[in-house]
Amino acid sequence: MNIAGISEKARYLKLAAFNLSEGMRTGSFRSCFRGQGMEFDGVRDYEAGDDIRSIDWNVTARSGRPFVKLYREERELTVFLVVDDSLSMTTGTAERSRKDAALESSALLAFACEYNASPLGSVVFDGSVGRLFKPRTGRDHLLSLLSDLERRSRTVPGSALAAAIGGASRVLRSRALVVIISDFRAAGYEKELGILSRRHDVLAIRITAVCDTQLPSAGFLSFRDPESAIVRDFPTSSSSFKLYWERENREALARWEQRCLRLGVSPLVLPIEQDTGMVLTRFFSGRRSHGMQHHGIAGDHV
Repeated sequence: MNIAGISEKARYLKLAAFNLSEGMRTGSFRSCFRGQGMEFDGVRDYEAGDDIRSIDWNVTARSGRPFVKLYREERELTVFLVVDDSLSMTTGTAERSRKDAALESSALLAFACEYNASPLGSVVFDGSVGRLFKPRTGRDHLLSLLSDLERRSRTVPGSALAAAIGGASRVLRSRALVVIISDFRAAGYEKELGILSRRHDVLAIRITAVCDTQLPSAGFLSFRDPESAIVRDFPTSSSSFKLYWERENREALARWEQRCLRLGVSPLVLPIEQDTGMVLTRFFSGRRSHGMQHHGIAGDHV
């Protein structure tokens, strides 16, 4: 998918981006910003699902029924995108690659930021770190940012995920929402991710495909590593191999989710087969089981 292709979907894009911007602005995800840059704005009756940490115990004790505190945002929401453009992102299905999903996610988040007048910055990486855009507002800035993602020429194999995360840490002076969009087929980025999450709110979006866990029964198939160009044949009709493939990938995904949660990062799995706008909108409006409220859950380091 390219920017021109996205612009042809303008009606859908505008609707999806508007819904996404509403979730970013008013959804329960915004609670992660409370305590910094928020001003007390009153109380309301407690409702099922409210964070118990927001209960106003003084008012609750006086009234005899539970109340929660309301806050008014005092500062703008700065968003910074860290986007994976490595060779492994070219994999997926014949109809849609992981890069397609990453580009559409970036575009939706960018236009949602425009709706909210939120400063937006970005950095794109493959085996090296590309141009870094400091957070700004404005349509020209937004289009330059998205064009940089689309038009980069991949010449460096590998994944500079750790360096890109470190670059985001250095450029962001005030608290921001950092969204990392990647297949996370990399290693050695945990230290930088932990440092980033101590100063900022971090959302890690992992782009997945059905072939990560399900293989067709087609005999021996050749698999090519897009980074190293190494080719291997695997017995896709073997039930034991298919079970091994599924188990290994599901366990790897579970380890990644636990690693994110332990580091104070909110993980979000985005399958390329699903509607990107709906997945993002559900997350930011709070209609999902995993979110920022899970920060601090412990997990084994792998």
